[in-house]
Amino acid sequence: MAASSGGFAAQFDFKLGGGGGRRGVIVGDVCPAERGLGLEVRKRWWWRRRARERDRVGGACRISCCCSDPAGPIRRATGSVKRVEQREEWRFDPKKRPHRARIQASPSTPFASSQSRFVSKQEKKFYPRCTPRNSGPQSRDTPPRRDTGIANEKEWGISLLNDIVNESGTNEDGSTWYRESGEDLGENGYRCRWTRMGGQSHDGSSKWKETWWEKSDWTGFKELGVEKSGRNAEGDSWWETWQETLHQDEWSNLARIERSAQKQAKSGTENAGWYEKWWEKYDAKGWTEKGAHKYGRLNEQSWWEKWGEHYDGRGSVLKWTDKWAETELGTKWGDKWEEKFFVGIGSRQGETWHASPSGDRWSRTWGEEHFGNGKVHKYGKSTTGESWDIVVDEETYYEAEPHYSWADVVGDSSQLLSINPRERPPGIYPNIDFGSSPPPPPDDSSEELPPSQ
Repeated sequence: MAASSGGFAAQFDFKLGGGGGRRGVIVGDVCPAERGLGLEVRKRWWWRRRARERDRVGGACRISCCCSDPAGPIRRATGSVKRVEQREEWRFDPKKRPHRARIQASPSTPFASSQSRFVSKQEKKFYPRCTPRNSGPQSRDTPPRRDTGIANEKEWGISLLNDIVNESGTNEDGSTWYRESGEDLGENGYRCRWTRMGGQSHDGSSKWKETWWEKSDWTGFKELGVEKSGRNAEGDSWWETWQETLHQDEWSNLARIERSAQKQAKSGTENAGWYEKWWEKYDAKGWTEKGAHKYGRLNEQSWWEKWGEHYDGRGSVLKWTDKWAETELGTKWGDKWEEKFFVGIGSRQGETWHASPSGDRWSRTWGEEHFGNGKVHKYGKSTTGESWDIVVDEETYYEAEPHYSWADVVGDSSQLLSINPRERPPGIYPNIDFGSSPPPPPDDSSEELPPSQ
């Protein structure tokens, strides 16, 4: 996660219409061997190319590693360390999981918005940093990326220290760093082990902070989490948090794993920013809930998107999406749809709309009824006089089960499941409060960026 302190990697992708594109391919000196020329021609081509490269570079290049100095770049360090546990390296599992194709039988038009992107210095040029021995934590001033969902716990590489640590230091370039760790205890066997680290540039214009933690108590509750934030010299700022929890559901009495992530980035030079909240919930009988709320802004345009999926584990499926955008001049447009199915019988419906600053509004609504016998009733109308109402012979496609379910999340949560709670004394039992009513649904309808952290 190390990166240079400059740059803002937040991306703003505003698409107009449903068009796609391909990345450009730069074609340089391609060896003519593919064109069937002889060996001598290829040799002459190779020597000419090598001479051009030598002239361009200006001689032979020398590559050296900054880690060659065993003393490391730390000038000054303060603090005490009882013992620093060797960090365990987590490797991403390259094994790919099969994904089922999603088929959306929707006659609605693609959601429209505008397109823009500001690219960070970090994306343009990246200088890797070597990690000297006995050094402080590396700079982790990398902003989150949009539309990346909820990361796997192995991607975070959370490695908590076993002992109390409180240390700080200064690097050769004048930047400073600190690292702390501790343990908080509470009632009902509550324990929170945490590690906090951070740093800033020599002039304080660039800062970063990251905290890791694991929590547990005697009820079987376990949590693994990360929070990070940063700011660069251009004024760009970001904040991100990730959590993974295991607990016993109050009403079904089943084990449940929940994962969530919140991400935010703001530009220091433009009226631009974005915010995302993602969540996933799974229980041992196949009940699954997933969703996301997103908000973005780029100068005079703002956009929102919300979607959700709900599987009851017995064949019932509910999916929905709602997204819309507007400009400061008052133009608004959007698209939404919903589908409900159970054992092959269900419905789909949606609307695409557009409103002008003068108050004129255009919309097209549509719907489908699937009877489970190969017959589908399709109907719809628009404000311009369009209408249809037909029954067709058509197969019904929908996802009856989530492509990522309880078995998958258990397999990817080994670090969460391996958290060891405090030892419970004999005769002491956990205090479990089941409450008097089901918990209310989360309020995720905010349409403004949360305050900077």
